[in-house]
Amino acid sequence: MALTWIFVPGGTCEYGDEGRPVSVRHLRWTATAITTDDDRPLTGVSHGEATDIAARLGGRLPTSAEWEWMAAGPERRPYPWGDQPWQPDLANLRGSLVGNPEPVGAHPKGATPLGLLDVAGNVWEWTSTTTLGKGAIIRGGSFASLPLYARCTFLNAAPVELASPGIGFRVVREL
Repeated sequence: MALTWIFVPGGTCEYGDEGRPVSVRHLRWTATAITTDDDRPLTGVSHGEATDIAARLGGRLPTSAEWEWMAAGPERRPYPWGDQPWQPDLANLRGSLVGNPEPVGAHPKGATPLGLLDVAGNVWEWTSTTTLGKGAIIRGGSFASLPLYARCTFLNAAPVELASPGIGFRVVREL
């Protein structure tokens, strides 16, 4: 699997709706979620399996704050693509009438300014940030999510053992 890596400069993420400052390092990100042979996001993997695959690819899962920094940028965009409310050509969310994960990159208009694709919609993305009760934070929304879930500050969580067709992951590498 050939991966495209995109450099995202670090800075101070004003994390979450309350804007708590969190320092984020310079990182290289996979341009899309990790894929299968048909360029669809690799799903059906638990948090532990995603962590192991990320390590085999020479990286790790991002923290929730790193993910938000990548998605929102220093200007704190409400959506990865900017201020514009969701429309079907921006991301695969509920209302797109697709009903399943599409090949990555199917919504180039929804890319971040740095060129990361499918940050919102298509599949949720595991992060390395865990929660009480053996869960982990997932970000970005999926093909079955309401557009609200695509907002850069929206947090969700899933049990770490869950292997869902609606959750994938992308990988980061430290410089």
